[in-house]
Amino acid sequence: MTTEPRRPCVLGIDPGSSRTGVGLVAPDGTRYRLVHHEVIRAEGDLPDRLVRIRARLAELLAEHAPCSAAFEDVYHGHSVPSVVKLAQARGVALCTVAESGVPIASYPPAVVKRAVTGSGRAEKPQVARMVAAILGLDAPPPADAADALAVALCHAMHPGWQP
Repeated sequence: MTTEPRRPCVLGIDPGSSRTGVGLVAPDGTRYRLVHHEVIRAEGDLPDRLVRIRARLAELLAEHAPCSAAFEDVYHGHSVPSVVKLAQARGVALCTVAESGVPIASYPPAVVKRAVTGSGRAEKPQVARMVAAILGLDAPPPADAADALAVALCHAMHPGWQP
């Protein structure tokens, strides 16, 4: 039995200690195709949540075999305890992707917003609507998934990106 080779896709991750957004997009000529999106919901103590995030990301990496991954840089406007939890979740996600051998890129929030909406100061609802429009979706995905898809699109649109 022969299988069709997988098309290159980009994994975008919006890490969080309770909800981690994941989005995979594939360039399709001059357009982009949605491969998958979800929000990994994690409950319990922080270590249990981090284990859940790691396990699900490992499953997604094995299932979809992305050719590259992208993260949004950590936003500094949150409280210190929130930033620490976010950094821990981001570290787990980074480590999981790195262990799989997938190249990783990181972008400042304004760069992600500008790539998707044309404005580095766009609000989250505008980003979600543009993600839906770019991918031909009937409605915007959940906020965390929309953010992850925006990061994936930003990376796929980046001039230096090659599958």
